[in-house]
Amino acid sequence: MQRVVVVGAGLAGLQTVVALRGAGYAGALTLLGAEPQPPYDRPPLSKELLRGEIDDSTLDADWRTLRVDLQLGRAATGLQDGAVVTGAGPVPFDGLVIATGASPVRLPGESSAMTLRTSQDGHALRQRLVPGARLVIVGAGWIGAEIATAAVAAGVQVTVVEAAASPLAGSLPADCGERMLPWWSGVDLRLGSSVDAVEGDAVHLVDGERLAADVVLVAIGVRPDTAWLAGTEVTLSPRGAVAVNAGLRTTVPGVFAVGDCAAWDSSRYGTRMHVEHWDNALRAPAVAAANLLGAAESYDPVPYFWSEQWGRMVQYAGHHPAGDRVVWRDEGERWAAFWLAGTRLVAALTVDRPRDLMQARRLMTDGREVDADRIADPAVPVKAAAV
Repeated sequence: MQRVVVVGAGLAGLQTVVALRGAGYAGALTLLGAEPQPPYDRPPLSKELLRGEIDDSTLDADWRTLRVDLQLGRAATGLQDGAVVTGAGPVPFDGLVIATGASPVRLPGESSAMTLRTSQDGHALRQRLVPGARLVIVGAGWIGAEIATAAVAAGVQVTVVEAAASPLAGSLPADCGERMLPWWSGVDLRLGSSVDAVEGDAVHLVDGERLAADVVLVAIGVRPDTAWLAGTEVTLSPRGAVAVNAGLRTTVPGVFAVGDCAAWDSSRYGTRMHVEHWDNALRAPAVAAANLLGAAESYDPVPYFWSEQWGRMVQYAGHHPAGDRVVWRDEGERWAAFWLAGTRLVAALTVDRPRDLMQARRLMTDGREVDADRIADPAVPVKAAAV
C-alpha cells in the first residue's frame, strides 16, 4: 500500500495517523481537515475552555516524525473510485480511513442560535457569557448541562428548555435524570417544554411563552458528518453513521471508518453500536490502522464517557439497554447505578465514585457476573461483587 488518506483531522484522525506510523506503515500519508486549524481536543470546549482555564486544546503531534501531508481547510465533498473528492480537486488513495466526526443538530428552520462543537464556537460563546447576560439553552443533555454549569459560575442567568421530563433523557433512563434534578437549582429548568421557534434574542415555546435572551444556544445532539458520502457505495446506518463491521471495515474494500461517524457491529451487546464520545475516537483508530495494513483485529469495547457538571464527576460505562434491571448503590450525594442482564454486569453510571466506575468497567470487559446485593452495598468494593 503506497497511499493512505485519512479524512477528518480531529482526535480520531490524528490517532489513525499515529497508529499507522506506529504499526510500521512507511508510505505516503495524507490527513484532510475541514477546519483551518490542527487537530484539537473537543471535551475541554464545554469545560476548561468555557470556564476560562485554557485558551487552546490543540493536540500534541510531531508532524515531522509522522511525515504527514496535513491539508487543513480542505473538506471532503465526495468519494470516487480510489479518490476523495474535495473543492481543490481529487485526492487519490490506496487505503482510506473516514474520521469526519459529527455536526450539531439544529432545529428546523433555525439558523440564528449558537451551537458548541468547534474551538471557534467555544471562544465565541465564552466571550458572551458575561455576568448578568441571559442565556437560553435548548436541550438538557450532556453538553447543555456542562454549558449551563459554566454559565451559572460566570454569573449568567440561565434558562434551559427540555422537551423530555428529566435531564439527560436522550442518554439515560428517567429515574437517573430525576436523581440529578436537585443539581439544577441555579437554573430555570423548563422540563416538558417544546420549542416552537428560535430567534437571535428569544426562544418561543409551543405554549406561547417567549423567553427573552442575550444568547440562544441549541444543544440537542449531533449527527454523523457523512453527507459527503451520499450516493456512494459506502453504506450508512439509519442514523447516517458509516456502517462498519467488527474490524471497522466499510462496505467498500480498503475503506475504514472510526470515531463519531462510525457505527460498528458489536458481538458483546448483540447490536450495532454508535458511540459519539472521546474514548471511542481515541481507541478505535489502532484497530482500523492494523486492519488496513492486513491484520484481522476486532473492535468491541465497553464504551465509556464522562461529564463534569454542577461540581460533580459523572461517569458511564457499558450499554444499559442490554440490561433487564438496575441496582442502585446509594451513599448520599455519591451514588451509582448498575444495570444487569441476569447476573452479568452490562452498564454502570457513577456520581463522584471513580473507583467504582473503574472496577465496574473491568468486570464488564471481562464479562463477569456479579452478586446484586453485594454490588448495591457501598461498603463492598465493586470488584468484590464478582461471582
